[in-house]
Amino acid sequence: MIRKILAISGKPGLYKLISRGNKSLIVETVDEQKKRIPAFGADRVVSLGDISIYTNDDGEVKLATVFESIKENYGGKAVDLSAKKASQEDIIAFFTKVLPNYDTDRVRVSDMRKVLSWYNILIADGFTEFISKEEEDAEENTAEKD
Repeated sequence: MIRKILAISGKPGLYKLISRGNKSLIVETVDEQKKRIPAFGADRVVSLGDISIYTNDDGEVKLATVFESIKENYGGKAVDLSAKKASQEDIIAFFTKVLPNYDTDRVRVSDMRKVLSWYNILIADGFTEFISKEEEDAEENTAEKD
């Protein structure tokens, strides 16, 4: 499900992929307004399923795994920390709690703020499953082959 959630560079918030138009994607905002807009080829569109966070030991961790960690640490509820107003120290403490082995050199505080903001947007819209069963099975099969 997280594969159909998109971030568009230069536009705030998250978007759900609705359909593909002629040379564009039709997306809908992930909020109470549910406003539909086109995303063109010039827009930098990325699926949340394709985003990873750098770590010290494993190399990278999928964003969905980080969202699952946040969900476990906060009981599946929105985090009461404001992504915009919280101090840098509070954001770092939050991120250290949910992903203790993140790469402190390559993961910036602005990235941490985005993760927090995106998580709260998804929870507010009713998303509760970040990793589907098919993705878990695929990851387990890949780990067994290595």
